[in-house]
Amino acid sequence: MFTFIEKAVLGMALLRIISGCIEISAAILMIKFNSVEKALIVNSSLALVGPLILILTTTIGTLSIVEKISYLKMLWIFLGVSFILIGVKS
Repeated sequence: MFTFIEKAVLGMALLRIISGCIEISAAILMIKFNSVEKALIVNSSLALVGPLILILTTTIGTLSIVEKISYLKMLWIFLGVSFILIGVKS
């Protein structure tokens, strides 16, 4: 029934689960504080978590296939992630 799960896939999935738990916790905190100002502070802190999770999951995935892709393709992947982060930030 269960098949072998690659360590990289497991690591990426666990990071996403952690990220989801952080998001849910932030929503609960917003409700608990019941204040727009505090909700904005909590929401702003999520702006740090999202990109960090994106970078970590992309890094794990890319490093796990490093032998299968060329350096140019790796550069394109990291350049694409950089563009996403720049686009979201500005």
